[in-house]
Amino acid sequence: MTFRVLVYTRTTGYRHDSIPDAVAAVRALGAAHGFETDATEDPGVFESPLDAYAAVVFLSTSGEVLTPQGRTRLMEYMQAGGGFVGVHAATCTEYDWPYYGELLGARFVRHPAYQPGKAVVEDRGHPATRHLPAVWEFTDEWYDFQASPRGAVRVLASADESSYEGGGMGDDHPLVWCREQGAGRVFYTALGHASEAYEDPDFRAHLLGGIRWAAQVA
Repeated sequence: MTFRVLVYTRTTGYRHDSIPDAVAAVRALGAAHGFETDATEDPGVFESPLDAYAAVVFLSTSGEVLTPQGRTRLMEYMQAGGGFVGVHAATCTEYDWPYYGELLGARFVRHPAYQPGKAVVEDRGHPATRHLPAVWEFTDEWYDFQASPRGAVRVLASADESSYEGGGMGDDHPLVWCREQGAGRVFYTALGHASEAYEDPDFRAHLLGGIRWAAQVA
């Protein structure tokens, strides 16, 4: 099944050097797995209907990235059954728009140094995690959030804070989750800080599974 994905990478705060490699990875996944990828940093795209897209990917966006009309269009798109994928710094985005925080499920607050650690896969019944080992060793920033989204989302993987230095959430530290929003689907992964992540086969399969699930083709 062919579908289209919109990858949005606008930043008005911190900008990740990995963004070009991340976009290239999504394009490559699309070419290999039957979806088309449009990538943009133009907020004007969100001022028109988003019906052409099976999923919208906020890929390491930061700060305020949408116009008031763009916010309305995104909300309408989700209520009509659209798919939303947030990657890494997507939780550092649109802090003054309450709907966005509810849509994504959590807000970024801090992270320790970039370092190796372990993610515990809690749910392997999802396309983004079914290929992963029970304990996934990875190198990333291990985001802390203002509060755990557990209870409002389906947690797929969480951080083992004993495996790295500087964790700030304790025993309940979700990293990857999904949820439904109206007739739409939302997937988020906190991983994906560095360019190396987008070269990692397990992470690429993780990202692909999240996109396909949000687009309702998996």
